Amino acid sequence: MFEYYEKITDHFHHMVHSQVDAIKTAAEWVAETLINNHLIHTFGTGHSHMVGLELFVRAGGLANVNSMLDSVVMTADGARRSADIERIEGIADIIWDQHHTSPDDLIIVISNSGRNAMPLEIALRAKREGLKVIAITSMIQTMHYPSRHSSGKKLYQAADLVLNNFVPSGDGLMRIGGNLTGPPSSISGLMLVHLITTEGMKIAAEKGVKLPIYFSQNIDGFSNEELYGMYEGRIKHL
Repeated sequence: MFEYYEKITDHFHHMVHSQVDAIKTAAEWVAETLINNHLIHTFGTGHSHMVGLELFVRAGGLANVNSMLDSVVMTADGARRSADIERIEGIADIIWDQHHTSPDDLIIVISNSGRNAMPLEIALRAKREGLKVIAITSMIQTMHYPSRHSSGKKLYQAADLVLNNFVPSGDGLMRIGGNLTGPPSSISGLMLVHLITTEGMKIAAEKGVKLPIYFSQNIDGFSNEELYGMYEGRIKHL
């Protein structure tokens, strides 16, 4: 039918079935945040920030999510600018210090290559602060190129758990006119974060936890004000 559809469907099947145990562990960690009233933080730069943003204040999503958003790592202030900034060491601590974290929180750090300074340093800081760190990265891509950090480390080496998005080097599933295209990294990350959070919700709900799930703001008769009140002092961008 459609080549991208067929390839991304096969890609999802391989990605999920190749790491069932890791996905189950990640879901259990999500459930722990719900059971113990802790936060799930997310961080990514460039297009990877969209994966973390996907969990933040969305209809049908969890309210205990804090996305570490910052204009310096987004493309809104310039695509090439943000790409350069994510390679600079030391900025991650400035961003981290603007957020409220707890040693028992969970953080998901997303970086397809895992080689740049900022995602790595966020993960390293989270480890020092006692958070559990989940990395979403391409092990194919990250093993193909050297680290750009002075430590020589990459994101996967700073994580407690790695979810491999299995994205091929160059971020494409197709060849059109001899060009690599059909990028799977963003949609793969979105699949993984929704997979682990929904499975985590199921675990927590089975234990009797009232799930903090947002309603759509475009459906009359529902309000999220109670959830906003619960988390507005703990989540920076709420």
